[in-house]
Amino acid sequence: MAKGGFPGFGGNMNNLMKQAQKMQKDMEKVQEEVHQKTVEVTAGGGAITVVVSGKKELVKIDIKPEVVDPEDVEMLQDLILASVNEAIRKADEMVNAEMSKVAGGLNGFPGLF
Repeated sequence: MAKGGFPGFGGNMNNLMKQAQKMQKDMEKVQEEVHQKTVEVTAGGGAITVVVSGKKELVKIDIKPEVVDPEDVEMLQDLILASVNEAIRKADEMVNAEMSKVAGGLNGFPGLF
């Protein structure tokens, strides 16, 4: 084996470690930025609006008064569930898209982020 190198790595180990450390710092920065972003979803033709952060935390729920019907609480519950679940799904997509930009060719490693 050549000094300072490993077969299949195409360079020395120090260079590989520097690249990995840079990628880790970049991913941490992007993750912090994504945690500050939000996604917004509406349901029921705009009757309910839900905002979820990149941390997948529910930030805000707006419910138009005309949707609140004491005779049909189940419909309101369904609208809230649907909009919150959709917002969480969109937050996941946003985080994955941003992290993929940094990870580049590492997308083939499941569970990386």
